[in-house]
Amino acid sequence: MAPKEDPEDDGQEHGKLDAAGRTLMRFVQNVVSNGVGPITGSVAWAEDRLRRVQGERYDVGRFGARGEGDIETDIAKVISRLIKESVAAAGSTGFVTGLGGFATLPVSVPANVAGALIINARLAGGIAYLRGYNLDDPHVQAMIPLVTLGAGAQTSLAAISTQIGVKLSEQALKNVSIDLIRKINRKVGFMLLAKYGTKRAAVTLAKAIPFVGGLVSGAVDAGLTAAVGKAAKRWFDLGGTSSPVPVL
Repeated sequence: MAPKEDPEDDGQEHGKLDAAGRTLMRFVQNVVSNGVGPITGSVAWAEDRLRRVQGERYDVGRFGARGEGDIETDIAKVISRLIKESVAAAGSTGFVTGLGGFATLPVSVPANVAGALIINARLAGGIAYLRGYNLDDPHVQAMIPLVTLGAGAQTSLAAISTQIGVKLSEQALKNVSIDLIRKINRKVGFMLLAKYGTKRAAVTLAKAIPFVGGLVSGAVDAGLTAAVGKAAKRWFDLGGTSSPVPVL
């Protein structure tokens, strides 16, 4: 006869996972803003690649280039380059060795998996920035970790009764209350842990929190990074088009 599970133990485990999810959200935000070790943050990386594409036309910190040139074409080229670089990095064995910066990670996330999370978070942030989104905006910060779930992001939102358009406009995001953003943040923290965490963390989450059940198969590789790139291109629309506001 199997021993009965102690509800208090389940509650403690849930509390640990909740804290780990919040830590993971902060980690993603720090990666996007500041980078980790030798990996630069999203803005610095995107601007550097934009400069390489525009050459002498590049104007520091601005999307408008000097002289002739189609900025939308430039941005499309840079986004394509960011995705290719990220997919290559995710597929490289031993990429995370020497990265550093893992001291703040929850123990439920192994270093090799965290390396892919760094790649994917920076990629989502870089694409959002190039598409004109303010990465300091808490609304945008809440969406970037969600995009790092890749192809499962839209499904995951539906599973937690949150509906959001396929494309996000900055104006639509600004209509979302900070209180709602906090609720989304907490749930996305669980999702990240289920997708990028250890098998034990994922299984515990699947038992305790039904909406993360579909994310347990979180193999992290170049395929997931490619999916993140596609999701970011689809969600962060150039110039912003109107989209439904998230509703719980």
